[in-house]
Amino acid sequence: METSLIFFSPLKMCESKEKTFFKLIHGSAKEETSKEAKIRAKEKRNRLSLLVPKPEFHEETHSSRSGHFAKETRVSPEEAVIWAESFDKLLSHKDGLETFTRFLKTEFSEENIEFWIACEDFKKSRDPQQIILKAKAIYEKFIQSDAPQEVNLDFHTKELITKSLTKPTLQSFDAAQSRVYQLMEQDSYTRFLKSDIYLDLIEGRPQMPTNLRRRSRSFTYNEFQDVKSDVSIWL
Repeated sequence: METSLIFFSPLKMCESKEKTFFKLIHGSAKEETSKEAKIRAKEKRNRLSLLVPKPEFHEETHSSRSGHFAKETRVSPEEAVIWAESFDKLLSHKDGLETFTRFLKTEFSEENIEFWIACEDFKKSRDPQQIILKAKAIYEKFIQSDAPQEVNLDFHTKELITKSLTKPTLQSFDAAQSRVYQLMEQDSYTRFLKSDIYLDLIEGRPQMPTNLRRRSRSFTYNEFQDVKSDVSIWL
């Protein structure tokens, strides 16, 4: 009986081992690169989020949207009455700004006041690098399409902001801030003055649980384009 012997080429075996080795190395390297890219992206988002100011009174978590105002407001009826004199006076008063923000949360439109606050903080910037970073952070959070807290702005205003990002100035968001201010003044502010949140304050009643409701529609700047608003509060 003859026995057949099969010889494997050492060269082919080496090639096979090398291919396997390189697949493992490159596969591992790609996986590592992907992980590093995700980590860098997360760190970048965290850095940008730190540049956008978070008001001290925004301590509530998402669970606070149960409609209950657990935090008591120490505002006298006399102080609260002054807020009805003008929208400027409401925003210039710390407790007024806080109470108005809480009201906007019941309507799921707090992005408007948070954008306004971010713009106020942005205009206090002095370091050129901070101006660039904060401008980008505000744009990514409030302006760009599908931003996490996108505010309602017309196309022209958004376009101006986008172009200004190449070399932002302290006036880059003025037009957008003015429009958002007008929306709040003509829309949210008038409802705030009629809300139980405000009426309870001026009448000295304990704050009662407030039912949340979603807006049936979004108001746009075009509806108030003929309204001249006093925006001297940020000039």
